[in-house]
Amino acid sequence: MLNISGMSHRLCDGISRRDALRIGALGMGGLTLPQLLRAEQAAGIQKSHKAIIMIYMVGAPPHQDMYDLKMDAPSEIRGEFKPIETSVPGIQICEHLPKIASIMDKVVPVRSVYGSPTGDHDSFICYTGRKVQGQPPGGWPSIGSSVSKVLGPLNKSVPPFFGLAPNAGHPPYGSPGHPGFLGVAHAAFRPSGPARDDMTLNGVDIGRLSDRRRLLASFDGFRRDADASGMMEGCDSLNRQALEILTSSRLVEALDLSKEDPAVRERYGKGDPNNYGDGAPRNLEQFLMARRLVEAGARVVTLNFGRWDFHSQNFSECKNTHFPMFDRGIHALVTDLHERGMDKDVAVVAWGEFGRTPRINPDAGRDHWPQVGGALIAGGGFRTGQVIGSTDREGARIADRPVHFGEVHASLYRHMGIDPMSIYLRDFAGRPHHLVDGWNPLPELV
Repeated sequence: MLNISGMSHRLCDGISRRDALRIGALGMGGLTLPQLLRAEQAAGIQKSHKAIIMIYMVGAPPHQDMYDLKMDAPSEIRGEFKPIETSVPGIQICEHLPKIASIMDKVVPVRSVYGSPTGDHDSFICYTGRKVQGQPPGGWPSIGSSVSKVLGPLNKSVPPFFGLAPNAGHPPYGSPGHPGFLGVAHAAFRPSGPARDDMTLNGVDIGRLSDRRRLLASFDGFRRDADASGMMEGCDSLNRQALEILTSSRLVEALDLSKEDPAVRERYGKGDPNNYGDGAPRNLEQFLMARRLVEAGARVVTLNFGRWDFHSQNFSECKNTHFPMFDRGIHALVTDLHERGMDKDVAVVAWGEFGRTPRINPDAGRDHWPQVGGALIAGGGFRTGQVIGSTDREGARIADRPVHFGEVHASLYRHMGIDPMSIYLRDFAGRPHHLVDGWNPLPELV
């Protein structure tokens, strides 16, 4: 917690050793915020207006029941859902995704995603584009951590990489993307996790705070008082950056959804903030929060949605618990980005770690199927209103244009202004690695 009153044993022209530790330790695995900023400074800071919102569909959704329905397949394969026309003639998707269908000109269903080597549940391939097996010392970093390392923060009071996932019963389901060999300096800032408490002011001695406005004023008042007393000048530049993050109202306001237009909040809806089983919540407010964070300066925001591992009751689970909320969240986010003129600057991708079996099992479910899955891409200035890839009659094998997770990652890096094959990051052993495993960006999106 940031504690303003009662400072003693002063260092750095006004900050106590205890308060410096409390200011610096921001729930980042024990490394202080000045140390994190020092690591980022060593990486070389650049500027960019681009951003990525990645939605991990926890547990792997059924690709053939969303964007790739197989009406010519036998009933034990095609299932009970019917296709509907979309805003783009010739493209059909599931009848239970009508809002997404209405904005098909603004999105790209990818029907031929592959790359999961084992069919094990893990968010890793979604966040890195790489296999879990055979990692270098320290492990592969997620795209959010890599972007943080290469570009640094756009605004010093807003971390470059946010993860909105809460903890989950199955840890990979709650992962925002790990920093790997880049270390905790480039880990996701998690306002839904331990860091939330570190952003709360306690012990402010300028009077009791009666409302949010006075709370924000206390942040700004502390900043001015610190400058007037010489405290800020007495600290080194990295400690000053740490105080910038914790005392700026920019991040606090971005996370405060009460600041949003009520009509916009209504469009997104609330969803369900509780974890679905051992998975993630179906929290529609996180779609809105992601947009607000990139507006505030975040470069990468990840959020985890639901639990799609429907080994039983696949169709009732999709129809009643997941499709309606996902449909609403994607529609609200994509529409909002376009209305705000952010669609060229913010790339959105929603996907899971693999697809589901073509044949419906005796429990009316679909099992793991790493051979092919699906994705939905939007924004980024990409060429939308098209479908990429296709599968065979049963949705079991890729028939045309296989798309590896790494190709999508390469496209996202290029969107950020980063050439993934010209940038090297070094692992714990000092060996250099490209950002992707030799994959090129998808030419279809240009």
